[in-house]
Amino acid sequence: MQPSLPLQQFVDRHLAKAGIGYRPSLVLNYLHTQIAMVEAGQGIAIVPSYTLPECRNRGLMINPLLKPTVHLDFYQIRNGGRRLSPVAEEFTEFLKNYIVTWAGKSGLLSKR
Repeated sequence: MQPSLPLQQFVDRHLAKAGIGYRPSLVLNYLHTQIAMVEAGQGIAIVPSYTLPECRNRGLMINPLLKPTVHLDFYQIRNGGRRLSPVAEEFTEFLKNYIVTWAGKSGLLSKR
């Protein structure tokens, strides 16, 4: 992807930490284009996990990145000038607790 895109910068940082250098022969603007190019036999791509259903639907081989293992942070975004509704507050607390529990069970908390 374009070097100015945050997702590409994230990938580049982690590849550099692992001592992996590369020079892409083609830079594309969209993840769906990358997936289509891989399907057409025109290379490989590093994609976020939310694209895995599309990759599976296209019959592509999927391998997790293990060296380096990459952790992606998630953020809640909202209008800063408004209070969350009680239902939204309750859901936010549920989600935070669920993620912490899940991460603890999977061993992610001890690795970070």
